[in-house]
Amino acid sequence: MRKALTFDDIGLTPVYNDVESRSIPSLKTKLTKNLEIDIPIVASNMDSVIGIELAHILESYKTVPIYHRFSKNNERDTFLLQFPNAFFSFGVKKAQVDDLYLFCSEHKVRGICLDIAQGHDVRMIKLIEQFKKDFSNIDVIAGSICTPQGYIDLVNAGADAVRVGIGNGAACSTRVVTGFGVSQLQSLLDIRSYSLKYKIPVISDGGIRNSGDIVKALAAGANCVMIGKLFATCAESAASKKWEHGVRYANYRGQASFEYQKSGYTPEGVEMWTEVTGSIVDLLNNLLGGVRSGLTYGGSLNISEFQRKVIELDLMFEVNSSYLNESYPRN
Repeated sequence: MRKALTFDDIGLTPVYNDVESRSIPSLKTKLTKNLEIDIPIVASNMDSVIGIELAHILESYKTVPIYHRFSKNNERDTFLLQFPNAFFSFGVKKAQVDDLYLFCSEHKVRGICLDIAQGHDVRMIKLIEQFKKDFSNIDVIAGSICTPQGYIDLVNAGADAVRVGIGNGAACSTRVVTGFGVSQLQSLLDIRSYSLKYKIPVISDGGIRNSGDIVKALAAGANCVMIGKLFATCAESAASKKWEHGVRYANYRGQASFEYQKSGYTPEGVEMWTEVTGSIVDLLNNLLGGVRSGLTYGGSLNISEFQRKVIELDLMFEVNSSYLNESYPRN
């Protein structure tokens, strides 16, 4: 039986730094093999996260909005009109595939996100293979998976980026319900050598609580991270909002939660009301500032240099709970 590490189980060793300012490091990265973005962050393609207002702000930071798959055609059309470079999410069931083909046939689409809970699936692989034959100019993000073989199979099928992460989201209960899922950091570490070989970007999906987690995800080989709850609790998210006793709350829900499940299926996600934290602009600036600081501790001008140094200088080490306790501010 092997160990599986989480973000809280590792630390990173600082190295000699010749970067003169924390504002200097570039955060440019690949979202797909064909598409570069300016920051290593995308918003989760959930209907309680991504909407028009949030997407406008994301585009101002030169990252790409990925629209959720629980939408009506007119909503999707409106979104595409405002965001021509957006990606659109679809499932793999027949009706969803028919919808995918109709949408891509009638519109000029930059990219799609094939979105199922366990993406290492024969339907996913067959769909990617056929879709890339029919629409070779449209980028495909596929997932989610959490194993090297899952990554390899989706890449060989033709995926232009692979989402990694099963059971680690704040509103996800997959591991509790099914017993399955690999720790997020461990998934990234397991896949890293293969992503270096195939050069197809990895999107680390879920489990991000702060900028330090983003730095650790990048250190473990992710090209960018996908964030759900942190964005859902911002004022500009698509989550339903309500006021109670002078406090504003946002409704965040997993897309495998009770509301989305057909009769006879056990939910693998939950719904929660959580306090609105403030503006997405403040959140993004805080996260990106922390990531740039992290790159300087790693003596790096960009993400690629940082990832190379993490491997070559063996900067990652395993920690215990005492390290975690020591790391947080305390009285």
